[in-house]
Amino acid sequence: MKLTLRVWRQKNADAEGAMSTYQVDGISTDMSFLEMLDTLNEELILKGEDPVAFDHDCREGICGACSLVINGDAHGPERTTTCQLHMRSFADGDTIDIEPWRASAFPVVKDLVVDRSAFDRIIQAGGYITAPTGAAPEAHATAAVPKPDADFAFEHAECIGCGACVAACPNGAAMLFTSAKVNHLGVLPQGAPSARPASSTWSRRWTRRVSAAAPSPANAPPLAPRASRWSPSPA
Repeated sequence: MKLTLRVWRQKNADAEGAMSTYQVDGISTDMSFLEMLDTLNEELILKGEDPVAFDHDCREGICGACSLVINGDAHGPERTTTCQLHMRSFADGDTIDIEPWRASAFPVVKDLVVDRSAFDRIIQAGGYITAPTGAAPEAHATAAVPKPDADFAFEHAECIGCGACVAACPNGAAMLFTSAKVNHLGVLPQGAPSARPASSTWSRRWTRRVSAAAPSPANAPPLAPRASRWSPSPA
């Protein structure tokens, strides 16, 4: 296939960016989208030009590193990650626009690479990194997780943190990522250090709302915060 690529180029975070047009030929329909970009970069390097910077790692749809807006859609026209998108989804002679994630929370570092450390700050705000559990075998030895909790966490761990939800949202919101991580990590030991304070705060707010709406009898027992299964037993 012969394609026309319109690629966002930006030297650094402080520079002005713009779309640059390139022609690529001999693209196989069996290539992945990232392999097509590899082909473009090989040609640019042979010409003595700066290759296009883009994020990638596993290229297996697992790590969430790849992050491109393709023809206006996060990850492109198929329901998959950019690295699992193949060129058979395009036709010979197509013009393809390639941009970084469109979100102010993900500032451009260079070309198609963005800074997604905002996701790290969301995880840190939840306190989920305060309980080191070591490697996988050690984690099973030090904190056995009940099977129902493990199944629930595993289901929500399907979120790989790529940031497509933020890039696709008109408001640039990260609610899908945040809710997935709350459900994923909230039932695991990593969430325990913040469980009791958060539960107590929620309980106090809820008690005030209930009291304002319908005052309870004077002898009604107060609402107690829900204890986490991972919280230490009171002395």
